[in-house]
Amino acid sequence: MKLKFLILPFLVILNLRSAFSAPGDVSFIVSTTEQPKEGKEGELTELEDANLVPVIYEMDVLSNVTNRYAKTVITNRVKNPAKSAKQTTFSVVLPEKAFISEFVMEIGWNKYKAYVREKEEAKKIYTKAVESGQSAAHVAISTRDSNTFTVSVNVGAEEKATFYLTYEELLERKNNQYELVLNIRPGQVVDHLNVQVYINESRPLVFVKTPSLRSGNEIAKNNDKLDPASFIEVINSTSALVKFQPDVVKQQEYAKELGGIELNGLSAQFVVQYEVERDPQGGEVLLQDGYFVHFFVPKDAEVIPKHVYFILDTSSSMYGNKLQQLKDAMTSILDEIKPEDSLSIVEFNSEIYVWDIENEKSILAQWDNYREPFEQLGKLNLPGPVSATKEAVEKAKKLVDNMQAGGGTHMIGGLDAGLYLVKSEIERTKESNDQRHPLVIFLTDGQPNIGLHSTVEIIDVVTKLNEDNIKAPLYTLAFGDSADEGFLRKLSLKNKAFSRQIYEAADAAIQLQQFYRQISSPLLSDVHFKYNDDASEVTNTGFPILYAGGEIVVTGRFVGNKFDPAIRAVGKRGPLIYRPQVHKPVNSLERLWAYLTVRETLEKMKIAKDKTELTKKALRLALKYSFVTEVTSLVVVKPNSTRPIYPDDGYLRNERPYYSSPDSGSFGRVGHPAGGQLLKSKVAYQAQDSISVVSNRGPVFHPVQKPRRPRVRPTTHKPIQVPTPTETSKNATLEDSLKWLSAALSEKKTLSVPLGELKLGEDSLKIAATEACQKTPEGKEGVCSLIKDCPQVFPQLTDFEVYKTFSCVVQNEYAGVCCPKKPEVAA
Repeated sequence: MKLKFLILPFLVILNLRSAFSAPGDVSFIVSTTEQPKEGKEGELTELEDANLVPVIYEMDVLSNVTNRYAKTVITNRVKNPAKSAKQTTFSVVLPEKAFISEFVMEIGWNKYKAYVREKEEAKKIYTKAVESGQSAAHVAISTRDSNTFTVSVNVGAEEKATFYLTYEELLERKNNQYELVLNIRPGQVVDHLNVQVYINESRPLVFVKTPSLRSGNEIAKNNDKLDPASFIEVINSTSALVKFQPDVVKQQEYAKELGGIELNGLSAQFVVQYEVERDPQGGEVLLQDGYFVHFFVPKDAEVIPKHVYFILDTSSSMYGNKLQQLKDAMTSILDEIKPEDSLSIVEFNSEIYVWDIENEKSILAQWDNYREPFEQLGKLNLPGPVSATKEAVEKAKKLVDNMQAGGGTHMIGGLDAGLYLVKSEIERTKESNDQRHPLVIFLTDGQPNIGLHSTVEIIDVVTKLNEDNIKAPLYTLAFGDSADEGFLRKLSLKNKAFSRQIYEAADAAIQLQQFYRQISSPLLSDVHFKYNDDASEVTNTGFPILYAGGEIVVTGRFVGNKFDPAIRAVGKRGPLIYRPQVHKPVNSLERLWAYLTVRETLEKMKIAKDKTELTKKALRLALKYSFVTEVTSLVVVKPNSTRPIYPDDGYLRNERPYYSSPDSGSFGRVGHPAGGQLLKSKVAYQAQDSISVVSNRGPVFHPVQKPRRPRVRPTTHKPIQVPTPTETSKNATLEDSLKWLSAALSEKKTLSVPLGELKLGEDSLKIAATEACQKTPEGKEGVCSLIKDCPQVFPQLTDFEVYKTFSCVVQNEYAGVCCPKKPEVAA
């Protein structure tokens, strides 16, 4: 049987959403329900054959780490033992900040290689994945701080398939070490499971170790039964090789210890931790081939004392287990606050309470000007922070233990009061030597419903208040699934900090403690990197604070002769200047620079009001270096094709499709129906030629089909095409209405969009708009129409980039736009 019949349909889903933001990333596995037939003696019956599933007979995970930059290649080799085609699934759980850079499938004798293109809202919501009468199994992968890549494809009878996925990431230094996390989740026991990590650094290694295997969810202590028993070979002072090769028995033992099903094999995180020696002169600067990277960790820096301001949500949604976990965490955190530090606590529900820790009581704070609150708050005589003496800490613990949940969520009130306390303390200690570093921690589990309700307005108000001589880093904690993590992330990014998701689980208190430890020891503030004028395209060079155990990384391009970097910062005893030495790296720095530049640009996009230039920058680099990001997509093209194949008609929703799903599934056990039913598509497809990717928060793969075209007899000469007067007048009319159109049109009068070179169509062209599309410029569902047939949206199509947001394809060749539906006329 030819391949094109074996791969109908591809089903690919790549969801770059963190695991906490969705019920789970999904894949669908198709099995036949055709009635079995009796077989001859010694032969498999159709029922027995139907129960056979593709087997992963080999899995390799190979990671190469140089200059803290990791490139990981995951290879799965699969065999279908059945005498009929079966669908198999390849799934990889990726680190949250990793970028996929390559994906290849080998099915039979054919190879399919993906490439990266610009992500656009395309046309089809979904393909017809399951024929009538078939069932679809749903598989949920739930792993914290991660993304999931999944592809399902048919493998022919007794045929093999191989999948290769490459992703890249810059390792972050936390708790005085780098950590490479590899998710090993084949979904079944694998005869040959091989994990190898090669570390090659420019500075000597201090240690290399592999802690106990992790589930990827709840935090657990080291467990001897989960010791990976890995082999670590120290090659020389700067390089090492780590091997993890559990046999079948060991995989089942690990699965059982981690609470899984033994037959489903290993489902765990294999972790490699290491550290390098530090340069006391101001970090490590590597320079080669016009690119540089600067790793900065100050050696022997003293910890700066701090004011810690806790702003805690005790609304009714915190009732029960959440509040108890918050109390447990705060009790442990208070024990870790150093005597030279000070603390304040603000509690908010329907009201705002500022705690007077010294007198063991709370003060009700009431005001009504939430946008400019400081004048009114200044009249309330609110208590300031107290030194974290042993006595004060014990009093704070009692107050925490007496907290009760109830009422609404007065979010802006809590933030206003907290920032006022920071401002007051800065002014009080301005002339003294007691200038501790302010640190604001804001925890909530819900949405604002008192005071200011708009999260956009809250971000604007808080950011403005924090700019006026305060500039305190504002860390946000999203507690549970009901918290608006996107809003909290933007709030922190706008206020020189970061956000963390606290998962609602048994280890929530431990998660809170670990977060606090990460930011509990500031070493330097107002850190600024200075480079020669010959340095260009440099990532962020200013940082409000550097904490113990962490690291600052700056990268850029340099074309001059002499590189003279310097770092200026403020330490415990005053201003400091560091002048690092420049070294040669062990490998090229170009992809590290590209990765960090793209990642930083995407972060800026999240908080920018005008995202146009940032989007262009991120897109240009992501396409050049083949990174799958929020602005790019993967496309799998049929072998020997010279260009991507486009969809026939329709529209791809800029959201994940909805599916009913069981609570859990056995990943990788293909061919077995489960409870979840896939919503059927009404569109019939023919040949499968490519796969496109779109998503609202990261790419999601969707199949893209091309209908068979009628055969055309070849001619012996190329006909000469002469523009008709109607075509000219039509283009002039459109160009008058859409001022950007003239510059966007090619010489052939086509528009170049990610879906291809699309024609405008002659003025006389009449095509009924019947195919639904998800989003018109008015934000409603519409129909895909020729541009010329939808003049009512012209005022909204202000430029080519805006047009592409609402573009679609008409009959696989004409440029269309998502047009509002015509109102129905009553009979």
